[in-house]
Order: sequence, then C-alpha cells, then structure tokens
Amino acid sequence: MISRFLTVALGLTLGLGLTVAAAAERQTPVSRQQVTLTFAATVKQAAPAVVNIYTRKVVQSQASPLFNDPIFRQFFGDQAGGPFAREGVQNSLGTGVIVRSSGIVITNNHVAGDADQINVVLADRREYAAKIVGKDPRSDLAVLQLQGVTDPLPVLELAESDDVEVGDMVLAIGNPFGVGQTVTSGIVSALARTTVGVSDFRSFIQTDAAINPGNSGGALITSDGRLIGINTAIYSGNGGSVGIGFAIPANMVRTVLASILKEGRAVRAWLGASGKSMTADLAKSLSLPRPTGIIIDRVATGGPADRGGLLVGDIVRSVNGHEVNDIEELRYRFASMEIGGRTSIDIVRQGVSRTLQIGLLAPPDKPARDVRQLFGSHPFAGATIANLNPAVAEEMGHDFSEPGVVITGTQPGEAAARLGIKVGDIVLAVNEQPVKTVADVVAYTTNPLRRWLISIMRDGKVYQFQVNG
Repeated sequence: MISRFLTVALGLTLGLGLTVAAAAERQTPVSRQQVTLTFAATVKQAAPAVVNIYTRKVVQSQASPLFNDPIFRQFFGDQAGGPFAREGVQNSLGTGVIVRSSGIVITNNHVAGDADQINVVLADRREYAAKIVGKDPRSDLAVLQLQGVTDPLPVLELAESDDVEVGDMVLAIGNPFGVGQTVTSGIVSALARTTVGVSDFRSFIQTDAAINPGNSGGALITSDGRLIGINTAIYSGNGGSVGIGFAIPANMVRTVLASILKEGRAVRAWLGASGKSMTADLAKSLSLPRPTGIIIDRVATGGPADRGGLLVGDIVRSVNGHEVNDIEELRYRFASMEIGGRTSIDIVRQGVSRTLQIGLLAPPDKPARDVRQLFGSHPFAGATIANLNPAVAEEMGHDFSEPGVVITGTQPGEAAARLGIKVGDIVLAVNEQPVKTVADVVAYTTNPLRRWLISIMRDGKVYQFQVNG
C-alpha cells in the first residue's frame, strides 16, 4: 500500500537522529516526483470503469391530500389518489462499476432495482441503455447489462476484501449530487460494521473518504486500483458527508455477481443454525476470558450445521479463520462464500475447542412452496401464503428451524391487511388447530365462522388475537 511506503519514506527522511536520513546530507528535491505523492496513475486506471447511472420511474401521485382521509379511502380504495391519481416521472442518479468487459455493471439495488428506464454514461461520455440482469434487495446489489456493446469495456478487478486493514488508504469514485465523476480519498476507518441497517447482510467497510448522495453504487478502491467495496450508505445529519461512509465488501459483491450471472438470482450458502451474540454476563457464567463468539440456540434438522456436528450450546468463535463477534457477522460469512466445498468453523463446546467442517450448500426449496392467495370471509383474506422451507426462509430473511406457513404478501384494504397481518408473519394456529402446511390454512378457513382465534409468530414472539366474523 502507498500509505505504508509513505511511512517508510518519512522515517528515512524526517526521522530522529537515529534514522538513516539523519546521517545523510539534506538535499533539495530536484523533480516533481520527489515532492509529490499522487494517485493520478491509479485514478487513470480505475476511473474509466466507474459509470454514472440515470434512472426514470413512473410513479402514482395523489391528486389531493384529501385522499389521505380514511373516509375517502372507504370509497376509493387504498390506491394513491383513488380514481384521480396522476402519473409522474421520478428521476434519480447513482453510480456503478463495470466488472465484465461485455458491459456487466454492478450497482446498488436502491439505485436501479425498481427503475423503468436506465441509462449509463461512461467516463468518456459514451452512453448506453441498460437492462437489469438480476437484483438482490437483501444485499442491496443489482447487476445490469449495457445494451449494444460492441467493443470490450474497461473493468475493475475485485480485490480480496478480507485482506483490507484499518488504516489502509482508499479512494472513492462516484457521481455525487450529479456533478460528474469525482474522486475522494481517505482511509479504512473500521471493518465489519454490523449495526448499519441498510441491508440484511451487515459487515460493511467504513471509510472517511467523502461519500455523498449520488455516490451510491460507486467504487471504493485500493491505492493500487482494485475494487474492495461498493459504496452504499453514509451516516449524516444533513444529507452530506461527515466522514462516515459504508461500502459492501468485494467478497459479497463477487458472490452475488457470480450467482446472478449463473442463476439469474442470488443464491447463498446457508448454515442452518441461529444464535445470539455473547454478552459480558453470559461469558462470565460460561467462564470465558472475554465476550466473543456466537452461542448457538437453534439447529435445523438435516441442515449443513446439523450434518457438520454443530450442537445447541456450542460457541462459534470463527469461520474460515475469521473471528465472528455477533450474529450479523456470522450470517455475512456464510452469505459471502460461494456454493460448493466446505468451510471450517472453530467452536468451544463445554470448555473444549474444536474445529468442524460445514458444507457450503444452497438452501433446499423443499417442501414445495405451494404459494396461494386466500379469498373469502376470514382473517387471512387478501393474504398470500407459502410453505416455509429453507429457500423461502433465506429469501425472506428468516432463520429456518422447521417447516411452517409464512405470509408472503397482503392486499391493501383486505381483511389480513386491516388486521395488521404482515409479510414475514408465521401462522402457528387457526382456532387452536396447529398449522403445518398451506393446505391446513386453506382447510381451516373454508367455512365462515362467527369467531376466529389466530396465533402467529413475528420476530420470534408469539401473538394471539380474536376476530369476530
């Protein structure tokens, strides 16, 4: 890294009397290279692969704020503006990175994922229309294909983001506020930031390189011009940079990119287990020297963790040699590894350290989803339900433990939505009859009743409520 070379140079020329430079005669620099530290060569190499993205989306707008009134909505429904809704066009901008010379671009899902029209402008002002190849809202990444590419385009090589260290010099390249391509510099301020709630897989690289609106989807690169992250979020009280920016690590980008190009969607390795982060009190009760690791509280029968020998009560200390200190980091480690092969996890079981080998497998889509939308006179009218299997659980951000029935959608204004039933709720029972499959819910709601007793699970908590028919 240039930052490390610079430290050595300063030690040789500006150090105390014990350094080599102290014994040599001081000389006046005779060339620009001797007095200038520049990233110009790196920027010239990397900048052509960073593109500006302009999107358009047709949106519905309300004709009048009166349509916010519940009485109006009783007559006109929940569609914005009722029958008098007006169409408008929403324009937005962002940044992307060319990662394949054929015109494959990686960017944030929140930049391009919902756009009706996408235009991409290269650094040399060439412009292309783009189509979405695939998107992954859970990691906030989207893959685009530029249309009409005839010649190979410049690309950025993805680095090994696990090799990045706090203090490394980095550059951010993007299109802040739409002013055009801009380069800022800084250092890696922190690693494995897991409390930034902008995606489901949280292990961000934090940097103080200036990142502003419009930089989303842009490149965070090393001083030698390799991509270590996709800039995705900032911490700000005024909408501008305050020196706290976050990037999705290149290892996650690499896995999502490969999966989307192969499968058309993001498919991630799953552990088949969940747990909770170690606390100081819990570590003390377990006679651990410090509160690190994840204590496993649930293992899915037949899943990779179960097959690899992981047990409830085990403490996971590291994955593939990388320490994990909270559940978000554990999820990230498995989500950022490609399907196939095995990985090692280091655990502590009853005070004894062990190493287990866990298969990197895609979550199975079994039992069959059996997706159905429900109609009729019952509390679930307007809801869409599916059998909960490992694949469905992964797509919805659940930790899978056992089969069940999950709400995958609700229709505004229908019974389920009015009762507050939400996407992600797991149906446990209907009128005290346990629910195991979609067929159970259909059977229990076929005939209208005067009273319904519903049990659901939401965020690990069980709720029960009564509904009059």
